[in-house]
Amino acid sequence: MSESTESAPLFGSPELRLPDDLRGPLKAHMENLRNRYVEMGWAGRGGFGSKPALIVIDLALWWTKPDKPPMGSHIDPIVESTCVLLKAARAAGIPIFFTTYDYDPADPPTPHHGKCEPNIGPEDAGLMELDPRLERRDSERIIRKKYASAFNSTNLYHNLTTLDIDTLIVTGVSTSHCVYATSRDAAHTFRVVVPHQAVGERCELMHEVNLLDIDIDLGDVMGLDDVVGHLQAL
Repeated sequence: MSESTESAPLFGSPELRLPDDLRGPLKAHMENLRNRYVEMGWAGRGGFGSKPALIVIDLALWWTKPDKPPMGSHIDPIVESTCVLLKAARAAGIPIFFTTYDYDPADPPTPHHGKCEPNIGPEDAGLMELDPRLERRDSERIIRKKYASAFNSTNLYHNLTTLDIDTLIVTGVSTSHCVYATSRDAAHTFRVVVPHQAVGERCELMHEVNLLDIDIDLGDVMGLDDVVGHLQAL
């Protein structure tokens, strides 16, 4: 794609976007990298299995409210694309999971707190509730997690294997952290599908690089319409 046709993403933090004059060359370089990996035998397509499930990563208010830094940023397009997938998943009758942070003000600080000040207190516990635009049903499970991966110290793996799930459709935020970590852990057991319009984060460069890594090594990064079309055909 030529530099002139590249535009800034509609999500994330404006101050963390790429300079306009770097976006086109970077995208071209990343496409060239992907092609080289393909030539070396990477980036094969796993496709869908016979029993998919959808997981929505961390689309809780702490992440979807732009006025709550450092976690919050403008991710309305991610929420909207995820809602499209949720509609298709519900119509298809496939299992749906949501995650959010298992916040407990009594938890002691971890070494990771030195990397990022959470900027959250006991009065903010409500921010861990899912964004109401997702319209979660009572039958749709919530995985409350302490770590980046939705598999780490949770019962997600047990839930998926009990249901004989073989494909995990991963959406939400952030691409470089919880989406990536969940995809990496999932890839050991499940086919991974990531609709690129339904994942994102505050930083454009981190999003693009980690999405490329997922597509090369962990799963299939696909267009939203392709994933919805597959669900509609079930």
